[in-house]
Amino acid sequence: MYDFKPAADADLGEVYRDLCAAADALTAGEPDAVANMANVAALLWEFLPDLNWAGFYRVGPAKDGGADELVLGPFVGRPACIRIPFGKGVCGTAAESRAAQLVEDVHAFPGHIACDSASASELVVPVLRDGAVIAVIDLDSPTPARFTEADAEGVTALAALLSDRV
Repeated sequence: MYDFKPAADADLGEVYRDLCAAADALTAGEPDAVANMANVAALLWEFLPDLNWAGFYRVGPAKDGGADELVLGPFVGRPACIRIPFGKGVCGTAAESRAAQLVEDVHAFPGHIACDSASASELVVPVLRDGAVIAVIDLDSPTPARFTEADAEGVTALAALLSDRV
């Protein structure tokens, strides 16, 4: 049985170091990307308080054969939008720009896609391999301004670790 949890008195830097170490332990040597994303989504849920959604969108072909888009991957939370075009919403913006999106108020974000009306803030970090987006890590919270630059840095480090594992 796995029991990964941060220390109760850990500062945010330590939480993300422990999260990355746990993700490394669970994904090292495992070639199945879906299994790795599922375990990491569960770790995010366990390690980070005040979330209502944590998981992945993977880059995949559009249903109509058009340009690639984001396709729902393993996650923890309420049912979510299945497909998101690049450039649409917070996730699509992160994928198109290849840059983290730290959104204090999703309702003020132009073109926000509301999969869960309880979400108030969001952090989306692209997972890059050889400079190309292969997925995004998406975190939602019901609390406005829940995420900080330290969260963005921690999730970016996690995304770098996962770049050849998902």
